[in-house]
Amino acid sequence: MTEHASAATRNDLTFRGREGLQTTGAQAGNRFFVESGPATDELIRLEQIRKVYDSGENAVEALRGVDMAISRGEFVSIIGPSGSGKSTLMHILGCLDGPSSGSYWLDGQDVAALPSSALARIRNQKIGFVFQTFNLLPRATVLKNVELPMLYAGIGRDERRERALAALELVGLSPRAKHRPNELSGGQRQRVAVARALVNKPTLILADEPTGNLDTKTGSEIISIFEDLALHGETIILVTHDPVIADRTHRRIRIVDGLIVQGHEAEG
Repeated sequence: MTEHASAATRNDLTFRGREGLQTTGAQAGNRFFVESGPATDELIRLEQIRKVYDSGENAVEALRGVDMAISRGEFVSIIGPSGSGKSTLMHILGCLDGPSSGSYWLDGQDVAALPSSALARIRNQKIGFVFQTFNLLPRATVLKNVELPMLYAGIGRDERRERALAALELVGLSPRAKHRPNELSGGQRQRVAVARALVNKPTLILADEPTGNLDTKTGSEIISIFEDLALHGETIILVTHDPVIADRTHRRIRIVDGLIVQGHEAEG
């Protein structure tokens, strides 16, 4: 186990991995990881998802009938060339956009046709996002940045602070809690973004090119954090153009011209 997972155990977090093993801390409020069932439990199912932008002669069909299933506890990469539909698929998976047609089942609920207010609640309660550009508030401290999703969720101040500090400990950044983003390296800022994605105990973590702005060594360290999270039962979908990064996930799903053409276990 890497130092990140060890730090999480020291911080009394609760883990439930793919084999059902669990380490329980003294305080239930410190639990971050979704208590997953067996790896065969289906978390996501897409059925004939299509997305069309504009209409008439200018219509662009970004997704052309995507079928896909992802189990709880999987660490999956979505790969493909520029313009293949990766970002559109990620936006739909993250409930940032809806499909033109088809069904998207997330944690047993068909969310494809939900109104924007319902999608906003799902994003806050069930999905943690990690983006290429970090998306941190420049004038807020690291601690306040990590607390932000919990503020929107109506969680009290003391619990926000406790859970934010625990998440920062998990990614090795608790000593930087009072710093601001411009005082951190790119890799440290991405660690803050990972911590922020975890604090609402999401059902799903979506990472969109999370290493795109990082050098190779720092990017590898970020992927190591995701590997630790997956080891302890988190479901992670990562969009990347880097085959080396994709090879470190459990399964690769390749999309070309709006269609899935390949989905298999990562090699090596």
